[in-house]
Amino acid sequence: MTLRLIRRETRGDLPLLACLAVLVLALTGMCAWAPAVAGRQEDRALRQRIAAAQTQASLIRVSTVPEVFNSGPPSVNMASLLSDGRTLVHRLSGSAARHVTLAGSGSYEYNQATLTSPHPPGPAITSAKLAISDLPQAKAHLRYVSGHAPADRTPLGTAPQIGLSQATAQALGVRVGSRLGLDFASPRAGLPASHAVLLVSGVFRPASGADDFWSSWQTVAQPLRYPAQNAAGSVLAVAGLVGTDAADWLANAGVSGPSVTWEMHADLRRAALDRARALSGPLSRYGVDLDTALCRGTDEFTGGESCQVGGQRTGPLVVADALTPLLDTFTTQDHQARALATFAIDSLAAVSLATAVVAVRLLLRRRGPHLRLQRARGASTVRLVLLRSAVTWPVVLIAALLGWAGGRSLAPTGTSGSPQPMAAALAAATVALAVSLMTWLAVREPRGPRRRRRPRRTVAGGRRVVMETTVLLAAAAGVAALRSQGPDPVLGAVPVLVALAAALVLLRIHPLALRLLARRTRRGKGAVGFVAVSGAAHDAPATGLALFVMVLTLGTAVFGGLVQHTIGDGLAAGAAWSAGADACAITPGSTTPAPGTLNGTAGIRTALQHLHTLDLVGDADGAEISPVAVITVDPRQLVAVAPRSPLAGALLSALTASPRTPGGRGVALPSVVSPALRAREAGGGFTSTIQTHGRPAVHLSLNPVGTLTAADLRDPLLGPVSEQVTPGTPMLITTASAEHLMPQQSSGSTVLLLHGEGDAATSTTALRSAATTALGPLAQVRTRSQTLAALRDDGLTQGLGNIYATTSALAALTGLLAVALDLILTSGERSRTTSLLRTLGLGGKEAGAVNFLQMLPFAGVSALGGALVGLLEPRLMAQTLNLGQFTGGPGRPPLRTDYSLTLVLVGGAILLVLAAAATETVLARKRRLAAVLRVM
Repeated sequence: MTLRLIRRETRGDLPLLACLAVLVLALTGMCAWAPAVAGRQEDRALRQRIAAAQTQASLIRVSTVPEVFNSGPPSVNMASLLSDGRTLVHRLSGSAARHVTLAGSGSYEYNQATLTSPHPPGPAITSAKLAISDLPQAKAHLRYVSGHAPADRTPLGTAPQIGLSQATAQALGVRVGSRLGLDFASPRAGLPASHAVLLVSGVFRPASGADDFWSSWQTVAQPLRYPAQNAAGSVLAVAGLVGTDAADWLANAGVSGPSVTWEMHADLRRAALDRARALSGPLSRYGVDLDTALCRGTDEFTGGESCQVGGQRTGPLVVADALTPLLDTFTTQDHQARALATFAIDSLAAVSLATAVVAVRLLLRRRGPHLRLQRARGASTVRLVLLRSAVTWPVVLIAALLGWAGGRSLAPTGTSGSPQPMAAALAAATVALAVSLMTWLAVREPRGPRRRRRPRRTVAGGRRVVMETTVLLAAAAGVAALRSQGPDPVLGAVPVLVALAAALVLLRIHPLALRLLARRTRRGKGAVGFVAVSGAAHDAPATGLALFVMVLTLGTAVFGGLVQHTIGDGLAAGAAWSAGADACAITPGSTTPAPGTLNGTAGIRTALQHLHTLDLVGDADGAEISPVAVITVDPRQLVAVAPRSPLAGALLSALTASPRTPGGRGVALPSVVSPALRAREAGGGFTSTIQTHGRPAVHLSLNPVGTLTAADLRDPLLGPVSEQVTPGTPMLITTASAEHLMPQQSSGSTVLLLHGEGDAATSTTALRSAATTALGPLAQVRTRSQTLAALRDDGLTQGLGNIYATTSALAALTGLLAVALDLILTSGERSRTTSLLRTLGLGGKEAGAVNFLQMLPFAGVSALGGALVGLLEPRLMAQTLNLGQFTGGPGRPPLRTDYSLTLVLVGGAILLVLAAAATETVLARKRRLAAVLRVM
């Protein structure tokens, strides 16, 4: 074997070798580029979730209480203690400390103290409780309307300063310059309370409802009233902001130390997923590491564990880790997205390898006479295989290296995804070995004669049945595994097996149907139809690979369209569930809007819902049911907000009956209950007693007049209120009349749904303004349009859509190449048939029609087979195909087929095959007379 012989063999096969090189280059390039791009999308999705969570609260928190009574006079240096919090970050083991930053300088908060002076105005307020906090992060969420912020360093000779919100200052009847007298509880029983005086330095106004910061600090911005225990009247609970050294002054006054908290943020700018995984391990041991390094003594005053943070002795260090649960949830979603992406990637790999096999078959077909001549001249099987491998393997190797280098150069850097060299090597090796194996099968020596040998057709038929049975059983087992285990990267090749099984079934049915059609066309006039159908039936078994490629390509594209269409509709449903209507506003407690504020904005309709958690007693058996989520609502408002909602119509017809007062039992109210609550009390109503201190008990009699259906429980009108209820909690909806009978409570929540008409329907500003006008500036407002935009911008959702779009496009191009190669492979037989028909007197147009009609059955069968596979695969996996993790909302979104895309794909596949057949027909009509007369 010489280099001259190898070069001569290479020059004869340049087009097909170039085709193999392109396939290998694309496969290896994808192995280097795609994982990095997918990792970038995963990192982006994780950063989005972390950023959204950290706007509500820090994900990592370390808390402790300084020991102020261990020194001569009680003391604490709060500024030094807060700054020493930076040393806690460095206690994270390994490289985790580089991925965590301290958010601000720390904060502290005291327990509630009794306000002794001044006394709150109004006879209904019997006492007041004041909690003071140092919140440096609050400065960005408020604006002082009078005075100034409390000083971090209190001037000598003055009292520590405090800032109050406008609502708190009005409730206490104080202004800038007023003094507040406080009594703090003693840390030990029997000791007198510690007294301190604070000076009001300023009055601030919290930010509007667009800012969710105050959801964690409601009492700082808005005072809270609740019934007094064992006495008439109410207790006013308020909070204020102080400077850093207020703790120093209070410690000198004998007040026990506050709860000091350091908040930490996860810094995951590059390779977020990898860094988060590396951080989860040290975080799980963070509390133990802090205890081992900093806690080695005992507090002499309390007898508890004593720690040392910088130069200050403290109590035990408590770590609150919210990053690990967030990462666990994201990992579950990412696992689902990876499994769905694996279906598309494995399908693309299978289409590419099948196309490579078609190319090798065509190469060997072109080289068939030359191989037989070399075989006749005495060349051995090994020599021929080595010669063909020597020609092909360098091309495959060079293409693989170029594809890998190109993919690495185009791949983004600094992501959690890493190139897959093993997959690239496996793809290149598979193509190279396919050439050698198929060459060996083509040139191997026939076996010697045997006695009583079975007919060759019988042996081939038996092998085919065994192969088909094996594929069908493997596909069935794969589908069963998917239905039982759910999507898994290991089972990503199951759609390929399903497509292969479908192709084998079509190869069995397709020729039989064509033979039956040929019998009917035989009786008709003309020979064109009969010859075309007969030729199609004869060539059907030879089109197996092309049929498999088309079925798999179309099936994957249709499946991807279904996934994207389902996610798209699910995102809209999830946004509607989260917002309830065009917008919603939520406040804790039972809030009653001021008169005229609900309908004060033109073009905006509102519906008010109140959520309470009550204990119910069944009238039939007296059994207590606890807890029950009780929702009070005016059904007329719901109908105004959502006229087409079935739930609103059902509640309007069920709850319109006016409440009645049965003798001695209280007020009976019509109600609609959930199926779980109806099952607990099938034959009667419910009674609830609401007892508040200092007030007579209120007895509610609830009369169920209807049951909520599963569709009612998924209605978007219940979305915002259902998100605040523990899953599985029984639910009862009653009329708004119950709200007037129950005393005002601090528990529960208030939800306001808003529906805009005209310009207000699309104006986010108008909806937010109406919500904050009704429920106050601290209400958490979310709109459907902004929620939908955030869901659509999610990295996992976008990444999944991009993967299916990219793989479908590449698979379509590869499938078109496979069909073209298959047409070239079988063109010789059609050319001989056309030549024979032309010599028998058939015209050029009729011969072209025969060639064109002969490809029509293959185009139709492959397109319809691919569409059916794409439509049936999701139904087979419907129990485990959970796309609700990407969409939000109640339960799983229903699978929605994109029929327009399916029709476009089917039509496009048929047109592409027919276009290729028409091109071959045009080229065949240009043959010269010698080629036409050649029939052998």
